[in-house]
Amino acid sequence: MTRTKRFVIAGGGRVGKQTAENLADQGHDVLLIESDEERVAALSDAYLGPVIHGDATRPSILEQADLADADAIAALTDEPGTNLAICMEAQQYAPSIRTIARAETGTEQEYDEVVDATLLPEYLGGDHAADILTGEDIRTLVYPTADLDIIEVSVSPSAPVAGRRLDEIALPAGSLLISTADRTELAGPETVLEPDEHYILAVETDVVDEVLNLLRG
Repeated sequence: MTRTKRFVIAGGGRVGKQTAENLADQGHDVLLIESDEERVAALSDAYLGPVIHGDATRPSILEQADLADADAIAALTDEPGTNLAICMEAQQYAPSIRTIARAETGTEQEYDEVVDATLLPEYLGGDHAADILTGEDIRTLVYPTADLDIIEVSVSPSAPVAGRRLDEIALPAGSLLISTADRTELAGPETVLEPDEHYILAVETDVVDEVLNLLRG
């Protein structure tokens, strides 16, 4: 099972809220920091997690967020410079914390020297940000319907299915292994699920956890 992690999200706009929703849906703990009073009220009503009203660049606000107990912080405000400042300040409080900043296209190399990962405008979405934050070898590629996900998953060497053929595995009803991640071949009965290899699956949302248990252990 994937362990529950704790994430701090600075910026409760569209991307920040969607990211919090995705992380909460995965069972993780989320704390949001937002400076706009109306957004704070809306986020509180959404019951995604605790919400701190304040400026995330201020040390006193980050201190309230208890960064030492967080796995990562994502600075997702509309201002790239502010996001960089938030991450740099966060590293002062928790040097080992994973930092993700919303940046501008063309500036990511500058940010890479300071933060662990950047989120660019062409990939601005809560699902993509959540994938980066969790740091798991699991990536949501698209949400075709409300009840079906297309995901990319890396098979853990310790997973029950590692090294086994597809026709030897009882995948849950509501799931289908489509292809290897490089899309060079469709999966068939003789496809072997190699450890550390990536695969693309179509999975109904109510069996996602069961599928991940098989492939990730």
